[in-house]
Amino acid sequence: MAPMNRPLLNRRLAEFGTTIFAEMSALAARTGAINLGQGFPDTDGPEEIREAAVRALREGHGNQYPPGPGVPELRAAVADHQLKRYGLAYDPDAEVLVTAGATEAIAAALLALVEPGDEVIALEPYYDSYAACIAMAGGTRVPVTLRPSEGRYVLDLDELRAAVTDRTRLILLNTPHNPTGTVLTRDELTAVAELATERDLLVVTDEVYEHLVFDDAEHIPIATLPGMRDRTVTIGSAGKTFSFTGWKVGWVTASPELTGAVRSAKQFLTYVASGPFQYAIAEALRLPDTYFEDLRADLRAKRDLLSDGLARAGFEVYRPAGTYFVTTDIRPLGESDGFAFCRGLPERAGVVAIPNAVFYDHRDAGAPFVRFAFCKRTGVLEEAVERLGRLAH
Repeated sequence: MAPMNRPLLNRRLAEFGTTIFAEMSALAARTGAINLGQGFPDTDGPEEIREAAVRALREGHGNQYPPGPGVPELRAAVADHQLKRYGLAYDPDAEVLVTAGATEAIAAALLALVEPGDEVIALEPYYDSYAACIAMAGGTRVPVTLRPSEGRYVLDLDELRAAVTDRTRLILLNTPHNPTGTVLTRDELTAVAELATERDLLVVTDEVYEHLVFDDAEHIPIATLPGMRDRTVTIGSAGKTFSFTGWKVGWVTASPELTGAVRSAKQFLTYVASGPFQYAIAEALRLPDTYFEDLRADLRAKRDLLSDGLARAGFEVYRPAGTYFVTTDIRPLGESDGFAFCRGLPERAGVVAIPNAVFYDHRDAGAPFVRFAFCKRTGVLEEAVERLGRLAH
């Protein structure tokens, strides 16, 4: 029998219960609502990449443990991708590490680089695993809040600078940013870089939506800025770009010293994962530019379809410059509690969304905001828009 003189769950994780995604997905299943909550596509990615995975399985590539850092073909493809896209040269043998999705990369980076008592600055609202991983590392998260201004969420650089103390170890970035859809500008990133170099901070940057940018937005890896290459851990992933989220193939690019540190933690998490899929993603990263252009065009059209429908239904809409999420303000609908609104929405309109407050330490700041995913088939989005129109009546 387990000892009962203290709670069974490690106190570092006590504040993290069942994720809101599990709750809302279960609600969608129970009510038959359209699930625009959890961010995964409802169609698979390119057929030739799926067939590449099948071919790897049949030919015995990756069916046994792949190399700990990742298969050479994928590490080379990641290095080539970073050089071609951003002019960042990485040694595939010493500066690229393959992980079980970006989630493991984040966990391994924070477990490797953060010690108890260290402070980690994170831009809120933030993906929920950030908070849990900082807690597991024994760090203290210090939120700096992105706030809406003139149709986009912006970073208050004065607030960021004020958040840095002698205990700050690193800044955790996410751009393009989930859930707000903002893409940090060159000026914003330059200010972060200058602060990091001035205060000798590390930066861990989650760039899994790097190819999902729209209109005039530009994804700029902070590692490209002066002084940042050797103090930045850049995290990428195949799931969002190629619509194979279940394959769980992510990666880290960083200096040999940082990559080695992250690898030291990663090897005791999954050790290795996704063997045959690594070979397939190596091929995916070498797809022609037209693939990435078509992906952006398709998602931009879906963004506009859902955003326009939400506006007609009465929401204030923050049209995203990146990712496949759109954040809305429910106050024009006479609502102010995102949790209550999302729990009632399946019955009212047959649609599931996510309350943004779950991504905040300052819950009040996120209370009236709700996130919808548009990485779904056009027909599904059209039906969701029609259902949401009931809120306008």
